[in-house]
Amino acid sequence: MSGFENLEVWKRSMRLSVEVYKYFAKSNDYGFKDQITRSSLSIPSNIAEGSGRSTKKDNINFLYYSSGSCAELRTQIYIGMKIEYIETETGNRWISESTEISKMLHGLIKSLKPSDKVGLKS
Repeated sequence: MSGFENLEVWKRSMRLSVEVYKYFAKSNDYGFKDQITRSSLSIPSNIAEGSGRSTKKDNINFLYYSSGSCAELRTQIYIGMKIEYIETETGNRWISESTEISKMLHGLIKSLKPSDKVGLKS
């Protein structure tokens, strides 16, 4: 493995996506199932796609897409818990994990952006 496969944020988002897919495997509400599984799938997919881009700017843009998918997923989890599609314990665990993934993504974005202090004298 190289590149994005070594990123902890990618590994964790992969695990979360797999959990969401397995949880909804037998759901008959295809609209909700499709939406929540697609948003979970989008998180690691955008991390991978961004890493394959030729510029840091493109990579950062895909990391932002991934972060947006985390927010979308959290919203769907909250809705899923309210309509009793997702057990509270599972939903809260997923919300916590997606929040941590978002923080990791923002840390990665920050590390890839050029420093604002370049060229400044102390």
